[in-house]
Amino acid sequence: MVLKGKEIEDLGQFAIEVIRGSGEKALSYYGKGRYQMKFDEGLVTEAEIQLTEFFQDQLQAHFPEHQIFKNNQKDHEYTHEGKKSVWIYDPLDGVANFQAGIPIWGMSLALIENFWPVFGVFYMPATGDLFQAQAGNKAFRGKKELRISAQESINNESLLLTYSRFHQHYRATFPGKIRSLGCTAAHICYVAMGRAEAAVIANESYPGLAAACIIVEAAGGKISKMDGTSFFLNEYLDGAKIDEHLLVASPETSSQVLKCLQKTS
Repeated sequence: MVLKGKEIEDLGQFAIEVIRGSGEKALSYYGKGRYQMKFDEGLVTEAEIQLTEFFQDQLQAHFPEHQIFKNNQKDHEYTHEGKKSVWIYDPLDGVANFQAGIPIWGMSLALIENFWPVFGVFYMPATGDLFQAQAGNKAFRGKKELRISAQESINNESLLLTYSRFHQHYRATFPGKIRSLGCTAAHICYVAMGRAEAAVIANESYPGLAAACIIVEAAGGKISKMDGTSFFLNEYLDGAKIDEHLLVASPETSSQVLKCLQKTS
């Protein structure tokens, strides 16, 4: 069975409401890391537990027949018996920013049916930005449609977003600006809306990328491996860590960005 338009609309509305509710709860922890510690792991852990329990309770109340994605998911075969709706919830992305009071962080939620993407949502409570997309449809920030940058070539005004230890692994001749903002899903969504031309991401997982992948692809972008070949997120349905570094960019500029990056380790 395939989800119909009205069903997707109702499920999408639930996703937006529950992720906004998650955001409200997260704000009660935001920026309250102990100042004498560089990173307050206890605060982050408590917040993640509370947010996960909140989502589980909401899903059980509204769609008790649906599943929640778990690492080492064993049941990953297509079923002809009926719908197999699985939700992928990432309670916090950008945890260092979150505990330190820096606003670039958020939570993501994606729905897959028989392990095919249906839609994805990424919400940044401190800024109010909500990104969403149906797979194969349009992507939005709020009510505004998103499209990747229309630039066909990179230049000295282009922006490349990276992970924090990028400089330890790459020698870059990228002509524009290189920045790390500390939140992978936000980086991907900024590429989707054309604020950045590309992003290099690392140390990710299926739950961390599920929603953002749907959003950037709906906006016309793609995620590829650093050798230029295609990346398939479903290869990580077991929840294993994605060891490869990945590039998020438009199909037109992807190869140009890769030529500017030389791996050193």
